[in-house]
Amino acid sequence: MNYVTRVLQPGERVVHTTTLHWFVYLGAIRWAVIALILLGVGMMGPVMPPELRMALEVAAGIAALVAAVRGLDALIRRSSTELAITDRRVIYKVGLFRRSTFEMNLSKVESVGVEQSILGRMLGFGEVEVKGTGSSLAPITTINDPLKFRSFITASA
Repeated sequence: MNYVTRVLQPGERVVHTTTLHWFVYLGAIRWAVIALILLGVGMMGPVMPPELRMALEVAAGIAALVAAVRGLDALIRRSSTELAITDRRVIYKVGLFRRSTFEMNLSKVESVGVEQSILGRMLGFGEVEVKGTGSSLAPITTINDPLKFRSFITASA
């Protein structure tokens, strides 16, 4: 919470913080599984022509590279996103090299919407949208425990 602690006003205290859910890694996990399947099929040994085996191993290597890139992207996205509710405002910061921030006074919050898919309900993630007078926060996707986040906003407002 580097950004959040730097922008706190005198006497302001953090009430709740959260992160993006681990589900942001799903794309990387999917590509890693594809790489393992391709590699496993390619290791079937003598029952397969060498050209096909080599093609499957190359495809597995490419899938592993895609998995690594997607995993790194998700890691940076998750670690560079800060979500906090203080006793005065909602603070949202995203970005490592290029930063985008949004802050809204709790007194200006009109409504907080939460959307969760069935999978999101089972795993505990969803999308939160904070609407205020004159502006609204773009939906925060894949947030960890969105109902708890909403409860802290509405209880503090």
